[in-house]
Amino acid sequence: MIPMVDLKGQYADIAGEMEAAVLDALRSGVYILGPNVQALEKETAEYLGVEHAIGVASGTDALHLALLAAGIGSGDEVITTSFTFVATTEAIHYVGATPVYVDIDPDTFNIDADLIETAITDATRAILPVHLYGLPAQMDVIMDIAERHNLVVIEDCAQSIGADFRGQTTGSIGLAGCFSFYPSKNLGCCGDGGLVTTNSADVAEKIRILRTHGMARRYHHDVIGYNSRLDELQAAILRIKLKRLDQFNERRRRVAALYDEALANLPLKTPRLVDRSTHVFHQYTILTPERDRIAEHLHARGVASMIYFPVPLHQQGFVTTKQPTLPHTERVAQECLSLPMYPELNEVQIEAVADTIRECVG
Repeated sequence: MIPMVDLKGQYADIAGEMEAAVLDALRSGVYILGPNVQALEKETAEYLGVEHAIGVASGTDALHLALLAAGIGSGDEVITTSFTFVATTEAIHYVGATPVYVDIDPDTFNIDADLIETAITDATRAILPVHLYGLPAQMDVIMDIAERHNLVVIEDCAQSIGADFRGQTTGSIGLAGCFSFYPSKNLGCCGDGGLVTTNSADVAEKIRILRTHGMARRYHHDVIGYNSRLDELQAAILRIKLKRLDQFNERRRRVAALYDEALANLPLKTPRLVDRSTHVFHQYTILTPERDRIAEHLHARGVASMIYFPVPLHQQGFVTTKQPTLPHTERVAQECLSLPMYPELNEVQIEAVADTIRECVG
């Protein structure tokens, strides 16, 4: 069996160090916003090249609190992509705003920056690009549009930690960056966790207050807040993994290169790289009209695969208003298939995946 991700394999490689860090945290008796959370915030800020990093309970909370801190609320519109996990849209709805979906670039799977300007209305207050599968969105164009129209940019970096666009890390370009530490992410903990990054002291302070029940001072609540604190034990684990993140991401790029080579002559489309951008391959996703048949064949041969995402957000059951047709999004949702991807994947396994696909379409 070749799984989509091998968390046990990664754990085995660093088990001793992880367990020691967790035991130290347990023995300290400090479990909420303790020294490991503070250290992780400092270390991730340095790694990402930002002034502030604030740990929160999940990637969804990161998006939610970032939008609140940016002043996005009822009656506002937020331009984003429909081809992403539902958390992106949930956060927009949580603050009372309305998502406005723009089609994707089918070569990158990211929001088509050239279409954003046509979606701007008098109610538009923000753009929320997603760096999907680990490839940065076209941030130069997005930031130019935002500046000209006085819009806020919140980056969804749930899948892109360690990626960069023209020398800037994702999460350091817009007003805020929102990260997920879900276990399967490139930097994953052993539960839920998230992070907001920003170069704005005002936004950082607002998020720190919002994550702790609206408290600027203990038991003094100037705003209604939330209980969204990154767990001390998870922070201890993440600090161990953060030291290896560049190594993990480099291995992912090596796996992707081997897939590219093994699948080169088959009638399917492999992921595109973008000049002056660094892809961190949270997923390795192919496009093929034979998607369902290939997925079934892989499963029969003991090879995992996943469809991220089979139903675009503008076509989900919670949508009650008429939505635009997004032809590239809708086609890609019918043809995308993500193959096993993790740093520990070896050449024999990669060739086995490719051979199995070749049996279908070669």
